[in-house]
Amino acid sequence: MEAPILLSSSIPNLFSFFIFFLIIYLIAYFIIFPSWKPKLRPEASSCVISFFHGTPAVFLAVTSLLADPDRNFHSTNTPFQNMVLDYSIAYFLMDLTHYLIFYPSDVLFIGHHLATLFVFVTCRYMVYHGAYAILVLLILAEVTSFVQNTWTLANARKSDVEFAAKVYAVLSPPFYVLYSLVRGIAGPYFVYRMLSYYLSGAADNVIPRWIWVSWVFVVVTAISVSILWVSNLWVELYKEMSRKFEKKVR
Repeated sequence: MEAPILLSSSIPNLFSFFIFFLIIYLIAYFIIFPSWKPKLRPEASSCVISFFHGTPAVFLAVTSLLADPDRNFHSTNTPFQNMVLDYSIAYFLMDLTHYLIFYPSDVLFIGHHLATLFVFVTCRYMVYHGAYAILVLLILAEVTSFVQNTWTLANARKSDVEFAAKVYAVLSPPFYVLYSLVRGIAGPYFVYRMLSYYLSGAADNVIPRWIWVSWVFVVVTAISVSILWVSNLWVELYKEMSRKFEKKVR
């Protein structure tokens, strides 16, 4: 009876969190960014709900993990950890809705959100174990979100707002460094530890092999795409700095 009880007690939380993100999105779209160009308003509104998810999720996840003395890669999810998972599931459902409405052809982000939801939902509603691994990955994914959202908003308006251009220029190098360290070093290292643990078979009695294999596949794919994305940004930054240097020399 434990699974039905957990499910029935979690659905109201999940629904409440979704409504929370929906209201924030609507406020951003209709009140905060009404004067922005139509093609920019959805992206900016998405950044706002990400502000309300990313950094709070990091603090919530860290707190929930520190409060669990028995945490490991196959430990039972605590109620606090399940709440954090519900919070993130609601956010990704809202942002997925945003992409399906405004950017239905953006297969990459839609696929990313669906894959992320698969990981969260299976951990939260199918196996009821493994939140430690998933929440650490959530922390690594969202620890850069505040800077990234600020950078994204500045990038969207840098061509017509001088202040946005300055913010973008100042923020780009440190953002790229932080993102590269998290996605290029910390993320792969933790996935290595995660994979080593699951390959030992220690979690097979509570997390079916096909599920943790799916988790690892999704995470490795996401990290690979992230590394490719930030690598392209580094290349663009190098080209831009080279052009500025050539102008000064001339």
